[in-house]
Amino acid sequence: MKTIYFFTLVLLLASCAKNKIVPAANTLQTNEDIAPNQQELIFNCIKDFPNNTELSLAIIENGKVNFYGVKRENNSVVDVVNRSSAFEIGSITKVFTSTLLANYVVEGKVKLDDDINYYLDFKLKNNTPISFVSLANHTSGLPRMPSNFMLSAMLSPDNPYKDYDEAKLKAYLTEELSLSEDKGKPSYSNLGAGLLGYTLSQISGKDYQTMVTEKIFTKYNMLNSTTNRNELKVPLVKGLDKDGDVTSNWDIKALVGAGGILSNTEDLSKFAMAQFNSANEELALTRQKTYVDSTSYDMGLGWHVSKSKSGGEVYWHNGGTGGYRTCMALDMPRKNAVIVLSNISAFNNESAKVDKLCFELAKTLKEKTGVESIDE
Repeated sequence: MKTIYFFTLVLLLASCAKNKIVPAANTLQTNEDIAPNQQELIFNCIKDFPNNTELSLAIIENGKVNFYGVKRENNSVVDVVNRSSAFEIGSITKVFTSTLLANYVVEGKVKLDDDINYYLDFKLKNNTPISFVSLANHTSGLPRMPSNFMLSAMLSPDNPYKDYDEAKLKAYLTEELSLSEDKGKPSYSNLGAGLLGYTLSQISGKDYQTMVTEKIFTKYNMLNSTTNRNELKVPLVKGLDKDGDVTSNWDIKALVGAGGILSNTEDLSKFAMAQFNSANEELALTRQKTYVDSTSYDMGLGWHVSKSKSGGEVYWHNGGTGGYRTCMALDMPRKNAVIVLSNISAFNNESAKVDKLCFELAKTLKEKTGVESIDE
């Protein structure tokens, strides 16, 4: 096996030419267990991205965490230690918002099928019924974004959510709300996840940051995760726009539950490891299927559930903002997980390579246990 790995590494170094991977001077424990085939996948993901592109990865195998970081710098790809560096995680935030919902269900404060109208201090247009579960699994029939969002986005194209406040959200919900005829079938909605976070805030009387800190970050010792980048105590990796230039971070206000969290692989690995502990009842609830589709992926609360040919399942979510692209995948029975954070813009034409890398790395872990590859 070592001979095979060595041969793979030789091929990798030969293919790198000028862009070879240079080991970091101080790697702590981060790189020692990253196999050459995994390094090759990582290199092939980052090599064509702009300079200053950075990847931070956590690879968890059978409950053991290994970290790895690389950066595209001066037309080379070099190792960096960035497991504590913060990135916007985009829509992976939705898993945390659904975890808040699961907390409230476990505590008996709400039921998944409850109509959110009963918990708001105003009524949705025409008293339109919308359940908590439909917001968490994207079956509410709500559009991807509210119809009054575009004007706010046009005012600040590099930070499109910063002017979309509670007043505008309420105006949409009471005056413009409409549901699609496909209500009951998954249709991805940032509005829905944002509304879920907003409704839970109404119930608790606390803002989203306070809720997620008290219910999740503190419980799982995620000390460097926040919705307020000004509170970060670790370096923030600068986001890059689609052309590779430094771009603005996003300030997500009323819809913060859809994509407002900043975190790092160190913290997210703790969240992933917590999933493997059956004592965490609220996390287990998020993984229970709430929508089953024989032709596509199923849905839990927040989590997408992809199926493998062998009958196994992977729980995953990705995320993207103007300066970042992320992905996280869990293989529950084998206690395997992969987390990939990057400062590649979601608007970069090649940004989907981040998701592909996450799944390909997950396959390397499955292959070691003799399980067939997952279907993306």
